[in-house]
Amino acid sequence: MKKYQVGIIGGTGMVGQRFITLMENHPWFQLTVIAASARSAGKSYEEAVDGRWALEQPMPTEARKIVVMDAEADAEKIAGLVDFCFCAVDMKKEEIRALEEKYAKLECPIVSNNSAHRWTDDVPMVVPELNPEHIRIIDSQRKRLGTKRGFIAVKSNCSLQSYVPALHPLKKFGLDRALVCTYQAISGAGKTFERWPEMVDNVIPYIGGEEEKSEQEPLKLWGRIEGDRIVKAEGPSITAQCFRVACLDGHMAACFMKFRDRVPSMEEIKAEWASFRGRAQELELPSAPRQFLHYFEENDRPQTRLDRNLEHGMAVSIGRLRPDTQYDYKFVCLSHNTLRGAAGGAVLLAELLCKEGYISAK
Repeated sequence: MKKYQVGIIGGTGMVGQRFITLMENHPWFQLTVIAASARSAGKSYEEAVDGRWALEQPMPTEARKIVVMDAEADAEKIAGLVDFCFCAVDMKKEEIRALEEKYAKLECPIVSNNSAHRWTDDVPMVVPELNPEHIRIIDSQRKRLGTKRGFIAVKSNCSLQSYVPALHPLKKFGLDRALVCTYQAISGAGKTFERWPEMVDNVIPYIGGEEEKSEQEPLKLWGRIEGDRIVKAEGPSITAQCFRVACLDGHMAACFMKFRDRVPSMEEIKAEWASFRGRAQELELPSAPRQFLHYFEENDRPQTRLDRNLEHGMAVSIGRLRPDTQYDYKFVCLSHNTLRGAAGGAVLLAELLCKEGYISAK
């Protein structure tokens, strides 16, 4: 098949670097453009990230010599070179909104890792296994923007990717509310231990804006399209507390859940997790895990170091399901925050958009 020509806007940051590695040997996508700020423009990618490569995986050879373009000044040229772009820029929210809309109006679809457009009424925020039908709102968005090809689609916050997939198939039992405490790795802040020595042997009980995202974004994922907007769901309601912990990669969550009417058995819950398949699995998308939700029977699993890379970091690990004295059940879950939670989730969303015809090769 003809490969889609792909640009990465914000390619020098940690999530941008993860996008770069995910393009290496991708069966559908060909890395064509890397764009960043004006200070990196004109340098080879290797020069632009010199001393700042943050991943254990080596920099792909194909990316090293690509000359970095200016994400803002070269927008029109970039839009003409690619079929779509991933966006992972580090800017103020209003600047990100303007930049992403600029590309969309240049007829360049944007698949964004940023939070700036997550609450725009006609921008779909999609986890492909959970709410793939939300991509249909793109038709309304294109009418508003006056575009034929261009649009913006976003992925949800990285902290949601562990507990929301686990809760999702249990909604059928009348899931009423959940309490969640997340334990989030430092790469979620774009850091390594070398860059953030204060995190060694430490836990910080605050991540700015994270608790609000953790409580509200699931309601958009579980919402519905009404006319030209996505209306968020009324529930299940979630209350969250978020901690930064001394792990490099992997967001863990302790989750407590309460059901409205009949409380399902533990066997029923485990069966739902084991059998759950989403649209990504049905379409056999290249980045989709074959088994999305994995349950571990061992008392000490999942563990961050052992399980974050399960199915190339795209699966969710669950364990320690047991009755609770105040809620009905509690369990622990884990996902890789820069793969499933960030760049990998965006790549999977792009694959869905391509397969469903919303992104086409020029």
